Amino acid sequence: MLKIKNILFVLIFAALQLNFAQTGIAKYAGEFISIGVGARALGMGSAQVAIVNDVTSGYWNPAGLAKMNYPQVALMHDEQFGGLVNYNFASVAMPYGKDMSFGISAIRLSVDGIPDTRNALIDARTGELITDINNPNARIDPDKIKKFSNTDWAFYGTFSKKQSDKFYWGANIKVVSRSIAEFSALGIGFDIGALYEPIDNLYLGANLMDITTTLVAWDGGRNELIAPTAKLGVAYGFEFLGGKFLPVLDLDMRFENRRFASTFSVGPVSFDVRTGLEYSFKNLFMIRAGYTDVKQFTAGAGVKLPKLNIDYSYAQFSGSAEETLKATHRISIILTLEEPKFMRDGL
Repeated sequence: MLKIKNILFVLIFAALQLNFAQTGIAKYAGEFISIGVGARALGMGSAQVAIVNDVTSGYWNPAGLAKMNYPQVALMHDEQFGGLVNYNFASVAMPYGKDMSFGISAIRLSVDGIPDTRNALIDARTGELITDINNPNARIDPDKIKKFSNTDWAFYGTFSKKQSDKFYWGANIKVVSRSIAEFSALGIGFDIGALYEPIDNLYLGANLMDITTTLVAWDGGRNELIAPTAKLGVAYGFEFLGGKFLPVLDLDMRFENRRFASTFSVGPVSFDVRTGLEYSFKNLFMIRAGYTDVKQFTAGAGVKLPKLNIDYSYAQFSGSAEETLKATHRISIILTLEEPKFMRDGL
């Protein structure tokens, strides 16, 4: 655990040493957004683009929000690396008229209580502050160490419309806010998504994220670029063993030259694959499994109670990383106001 903390602190301090008066491009500027939301999705390897149909659609594919027939609220809390990283998600959405839906979502990722030693280096002989770490008399004064947080926010405003019984589409406006110690940044982006069901039980989905390229501007003058990502998904459901099986496959296409941080790549275009499987028994109890683009095996379960869905997911890194990184457990809830007075018009 100490090793993980040390690595994270080094990365954060390296970011603090950036020259904020310059303009540069950071290909992983929006990486915190890619963690995923909802224990159902995370238990299926985060393969959701073609099948999402609830309040979490604002994140996975805005088109899915039009499939809601009642207002919904979702909450999720996640702690990683022994509680070092806190990740929270909240969303609310409601149907409007016969064929539209609106939603608002928020994501927060934070590392709190990070020691700030930038003004704690002193000359051990004189006690004066110094900046030369190579000074043989350089020491850290514990009384001068302060603490700060590294916090990232993403806010989504979602609109979705049912165009026909087979085709749905939607869009997000997305606001990204980042802060490291006294530095802060702001960016605005847009997503467009679609769902298509050509035949019964066959689901096709696409989500074009950051389609105009989201530029995150730091207050010191440095810019970070969140490049567009194309997310494609396919799923097919079938009845078996008294319930419904739903295998899913997602493919992410990025244009950031991630040759070594992807499933495979062709020139500057990288591809990441995620797979998942869900078995639902009479839409009351679900079990799930999946494999993510970062080589994580996932599993999960869910139960549907009156007006309340409770979902659990488990994720474990494969390979040598599993010796260092602990398993991740997530629980999320979705509250559905399933009453006649809240029902979508025309049903």
